[in-house]
Amino acid sequence: MKSACDPPVAESCAASVWQPGSVDRVTHGARGDGQRAQSAPLPRRSPRSEQSTASSFDDRYRPGLRRTTAEPLRASWRPKATEEDATKRGEPRRRSKLSKAVRTYGWRVYALPVLLVLTALVVYDTANSGGGAPAEQQSAEGVSATGGGEPVVTENRAEPVGLDIPTAELPEGGDYTQAGKGTWHVVPVPEGRGEKVGTGGELYTYAVAVEDGIDPASYAGDDSFANSVEATLSDPRSWVGSDEISVQRVDNTDPPPDFTVSLTSPETTHRPDMCGFTIKYESSCNLSLKKRVVINLARWVRGGKAFNGAMTEYRQYAINHEVGHAFGNGHEGCPANDELAPVMMQQTFGVSNDYVADLNKVDPSNYSAVPADGKVCQPNAWPNPQAE
Repeated sequence: MKSACDPPVAESCAASVWQPGSVDRVTHGARGDGQRAQSAPLPRRSPRSEQSTASSFDDRYRPGLRRTTAEPLRASWRPKATEEDATKRGEPRRRSKLSKAVRTYGWRVYALPVLLVLTALVVYDTANSGGGAPAEQQSAEGVSATGGGEPVVTENRAEPVGLDIPTAELPEGGDYTQAGKGTWHVVPVPEGRGEKVGTGGELYTYAVAVEDGIDPASYAGDDSFANSVEATLSDPRSWVGSDEISVQRVDNTDPPPDFTVSLTSPETTHRPDMCGFTIKYESSCNLSLKKRVVINLARWVRGGKAFNGAMTEYRQYAINHEVGHAFGNGHEGCPANDELAPVMMQQTFGVSNDYVADLNKVDPSNYSAVPADGKVCQPNAWPNPQAE
């Protein structure tokens, strides 16, 4: 028997050598004779076909393509997602610093700037506030605490601006209690009686009282108010400088004092049995029948516009003016332009005769006290300003 690879059939033998992709088949009709029937030889693949096959093989492993049957499982070629992939999935490329801070610290990120701004505002407001307590300390420094010496004025009044225009409104300033209890407590005096001040004339005794229920922070406390009253009335520029009056501070005595200087809340001051409210501006008054000099707390804390912020000077004026009524003196007007106003002029409202006269039209008792003659004076706190 000849071999299948004898020379006459060498070419066909070479073509029939098994190659990948070729399969030997047995012809059903040849099984009986026991000989293997050779399948028809497969055509050789061209280089283009091999290239196509390799390309198809590579394409199966390209990322993003679906794996076909019998393809091996494989890991991703790019395990770390890129920004482009994240963008395709709808995710933000990169978190901002604010987003990271909010994620880390939560609501505190927004609260901290707000707290910083509020703190700055509070510091600024505190530094520029005209609170009642500091003003009262200026008053205590501006007069002798013992009431025995000449007051030392520690503030200079600003230049008055337009004193011939309406000036009765209450200035801006510190807080104060609007309504007290309507009762008063006397500020005690060491040994019950102070030193007599003045060289002659009639002796007047007086007490100092504060209304119950008002905040002491607005006037620096009872002792501060009492010392201011005593120092003012003991000053030689006050009523004792005329040698016609002497004064002495007492507390609860028998017989009672000739009058009591009382720090009083605005609501109590406005009562019909007190100062009333005929002229719709804050003011103080003297109640002769009750022997009570009423000093309005609102004015004690805020002052008067005619005094242009000189609180010590205004308070000295308020005490001297109202106690002057207790001594029997009435209201006066400005005698000449640019002179010091009489202490009995209603300087709480202003130092212009025209303006004060216009306000007094609603008060018949004061209608003729100040003539509307166009004269304008300078603010003044003392009945005897030239006395030494």
